[in-house]
Amino acid sequence: MERVAVIVQDGFTPFEFGLACEAFGLDRTDDGIQSFDFRVLIPEPGAIRSSIGYTMNVEDDLSFADDADVIVLTPVPRATWGTVDARISAALERAVARGAWVLAICSGSFTLAASGLLDGRRATTHWMYAQAFADMYPKIDVDPDVLYVQDDRIITSAGTAAGIDACLHLLRQELGAEITNRIARRMVIAPQRDGGQAQFISKPLPVVSTESFAAVTEWMLQNLRDELPVEELARRAQMSPRTFARRFKTDLGTTPAAWLGRQRLLHAQRLLEETSLGLEQVAWESGFGSAAVLRQNFARKLGVTPTAYRSRFSCAENVAVSA
Repeated sequence: MERVAVIVQDGFTPFEFGLACEAFGLDRTDDGIQSFDFRVLIPEPGAIRSSIGYTMNVEDDLSFADDADVIVLTPVPRATWGTVDARISAALERAVARGAWVLAICSGSFTLAASGLLDGRRATTHWMYAQAFADMYPKIDVDPDVLYVQDDRIITSAGTAAGIDACLHLLRQELGAEITNRIARRMVIAPQRDGGQAQFISKPLPVVSTESFAAVTEWMLQNLRDELPVEELARRAQMSPRTFARRFKTDLGTTPAAWLGRQRLLHAQRLLEETSLGLEQVAWESGFGSAAVLRQNFARKLGVTPTAYRSRFSCAENVAVSA
């Protein structure tokens, strides 16, 4: 991945535009991270107005989009939903056809939908717009509860800050977990959030705050090798298993098993990147038990084998590339 384009449209939102610039546009070579050829595009170079009234001069037209490895779409105003500039639509169609990444932040999903590129796919947008999105585009499988969705090489994100999660998700696949963690640390954010946007929809405040599970989740991270049944976790939290499972999902937006599975996968990724441990040892250290189960989880969640992941992202010397 070398070239990144951000397509902005009239009424673009500064925050989401800025987070795309932060994720892909900054020079981080002093931290050992490659820089991208990053450009902002509009159909006709010139001034474009933001959602809060200021204008921005853009020098590049859409021609760079045909060479971009990643195209990011920023949110569009409600008044433009259902329409898209034919030149933008054509550029997106060409990008999808040649296998480039396309990432739509928040209501930027409406641009992809209006171009017909989400028909038959799973996608998301801000939870406030999800019902309108589903009503306007019944051919799209709209998931209103997640932070982002990847369908092939098209990524759609939920509202506002979820765009950061989507950008980091893309970077993680292209650069690996360790490099993406460095970028996240520079951005002073968590490299990967658990749960979905359902936890941010207006509702009564939960009785138990996330801090209530801090000790338990820390203990889980220190004991990934073990079985960690809900009954044991509930005992440590001084709750019944049923209450623990319910409150865990309320606070963290996911089930204990799903949270644990994600942490095990992340730990396995780090071990593959940073050590020369064999696959059986990696599987044992991360709690998968065997290399076969490790392979199954990598195939299901990441779409690659552990060996292929290590070959691409390893930072360790003298790595044994075993199947």
